[in-house]
Amino acid sequence: MIEIIVNGKRHSLDASPDMPLLWALRDILSLTGTKFGCGIGACGACTVHVDGAAVRSCSFTLDEARGRQITTIEGLQQNGRLHPLQAAWIAEQVPQCGYCQSGMIMASAALLADNPAADDNAIDKNITNICRCGTYGHIRKAIHRAAREMS
Repeated sequence: MIEIIVNGKRHSLDASPDMPLLWALRDILSLTGTKFGCGIGACGACTVHVDGAAVRSCSFTLDEARGRQITTIEGLQQNGRLHPLQAAWIAEQVPQCGYCQSGMIMASAALLADNPAADDNAIDKNITNICRCGTYGHIRKAIHRAAREMS
């Protein structure tokens, strides 16, 4: 049994230690907000937080996740209220197809937790997720909007 803590809840999973965290989240815990994109940690659709840091869950094993605090897009809201990034994503009309958005929001939330005044250079350096629709301008605006709301 592998014990992980997801969105504040402790789970004991009967799964292989080398199973990617992504599949445990989606297939065992039914938390389907985290998406499969490339399977090699390149695109970022599967980004979650592990102990507050943005991690690509498709290349992060359950063994690595053992006993750690994991937050998925489903756990980003607090007290039933959208996270400022989620609200900014809506206000700035970021999504087109929407597939990458949960990973993009999670990466952005980790960035703003570490750097609440992130400028365009910090965003470009730290948000390496891929958006096939190319909404990067809207994403940047949403990150700045959320940063203002959070300050």
